[in-house]
Amino acid sequence: MKLRVLVVDDESLARARLRTLLGDCTQPGADVHAEAANAVQAMTALQRETFDVVLLDIHMPGADGLMLARNIAALPRPPAVVFVTAHAEHAVQAFELEAVDYLTKPVRLERLQQALLKVERARQPSREPQHDQPEETLLIQDRGRTERVPLAEVLYLKAELKYITVRTATRSYILDGSLSELEEKYAKQFMRIHRNALIARRAVRALEKHFDPEEGEGWAVRLNGIDELLAVSRRQLSAVREAIAS
Repeated sequence: MKLRVLVVDDESLARARLRTLLGDCTQPGADVHAEAANAVQAMTALQRETFDVVLLDIHMPGADGLMLARNIAALPRPPAVVFVTAHAEHAVQAFELEAVDYLTKPVRLERLQQALLKVERARQPSREPQHDQPEETLLIQDRGRTERVPLAEVLYLKAELKYITVRTATRSYILDGSLSELEEKYAKQFMRIHRNALIARRAVRALEKHFDPEEGEGWAVRLNGIDELLAVSRRQLSAVREAIAS
C-alpha cells in the first residue's frame, strides 16, 4: 500500500516539486491525495479524509506550520508529520512536536525517501518478539570498590585529563579508558559531539545556541535528566543535527 500524503505549502511551485519527487519514490511508494496552501485548507482536508503523512511547510500566511502540527497532533488518529522548510532554525521545535523528520529545501529525492521510510517504520508494529538480552554495563573501579553501571543509565562520557567522566542522572563516576575505544564499541548507543565528549543518542532533548567564554558563540546539546549543557564542536554539528533528525 502506498502512503497517502497531504502536501501543505503556500507556494504552488513547492507543492508541484514535492508531487514530482513523491512520484519518483519507490520504497515505500507515495500518492499525493490532497494539497493545501494554508492551515485552514489543511485541516479541512484532514477532517474529510485520512492520510498517513503530512509534508508540512512552516512559514505560511495565517497559522504557521508549527501551530498546524499541534492541531494535527490533537486529532483522534493523527498522521505522521514531516516538516519541509527553507528554515533550519526551527528543527528543535519541530522535534519537540514529535515530527518524524525535518527536511530543508531544496529537498533531495534520497532525503525524502528516507523520511518516508521513517513514516513507514513508525506505522508498522514490531513483528518479532523481543528476547531478553544481557544488560550492557560499564565496569567502574572506585576507591577499592568495583561497580557495574548499566549503559542504559549513562547520559554522557567525557574525557578529563587521563580519565573519563561517566555521567548518569544521579551521579558521576570515573573510568579509566579511551574515549575513542568507547565510541567504537558503543557506536549505536553513543555519538561524538566534541573531541572530548560522547552523548547517549536516546537522551538528547534539544540542540540550542550557546555562548562559551572560551570558544565564543556556538551550539550545545541539552540532555534529559540533567541541567548541564554540553558544547558541540563545529566539526560535529551537522552530524548531531542529522542524528537528532533520524
